Amino acid sequence: MKRAIYYDTETTGLRSQEDRIIEIAAYDPVRESSFCEFINPQMAIPEEATRIHGITDEMVQEAPTFKEIGQRFADFCEGDVVLIAHNGDAFDRHFLVAEAKRAELAFPDWAMIDSLKWARKYRPDLPRHTLQFLREIYGIPANNARRALDDVMVLYQVFSLMIDDLSMESVLKLLSQSESIERMPFGKHQGKPLSKVPKEYLAWLSKQGAFDKPENSELKAAFEKIGALA
Repeated sequence: MKRAIYYDTETTGLRSQEDRIIEIAAYDPVRESSFCEFINPQMAIPEEATRIHGITDEMVQEAPTFKEIGQRFADFCEGDVVLIAHNGDAFDRHFLVAEAKRAELAFPDWAMIDSLKWARKYRPDLPRHTLQFLREIYGIPANNARRALDDVMVLYQVFSLMIDDLSMESVLKLLSQSESIERMPFGKHQGKPLSKVPKEYLAWLSKQGAFDKPENSELKAAFEKIGALA
């Protein structure tokens, strides 16, 4: 049976090929152990990034580089594990792959679960699926949500409630099953049949880059199938 490890990263920005991980945190509920390390990105942290997570250049200047921390992270995640992150498929996973490549680290081929995809698939009744919104919905007390380990602990609590007693193998199997999207999963037209979503709204979504996001690839394909996207 796979052991779940919840993880999160804080970065210098949103582009995995140009930006860097500056903090990585993880929690192993089976072993009741946590992992949290700053990383020296060897580049300046933009002010706009610091405003989001509160991490400054001074906080990471004496920290090890990713090569050392990445190996420690891999050691923490040893065994038959599945890594779980919120929006991990579109963000954290790409940063881990990019950093490992730059550091010439050979990470295991971990199984991974994106809890955002699970929430969107099994809680379509909710207007939003951000981690903090899910925290409120499930009645979990707030903490210092700007830091990686705090987010990890919230994710562990939220996801445990969302999947109930399902095994990680069952979750992976359910997420791998491709289902035809028939209704709008988010936004002002949430719940409407795709054929009833106004073309003006689709044009606005396209302009905002919504259909370029990996997590919306299936939705884009569904709209293209019915000829709603040019």
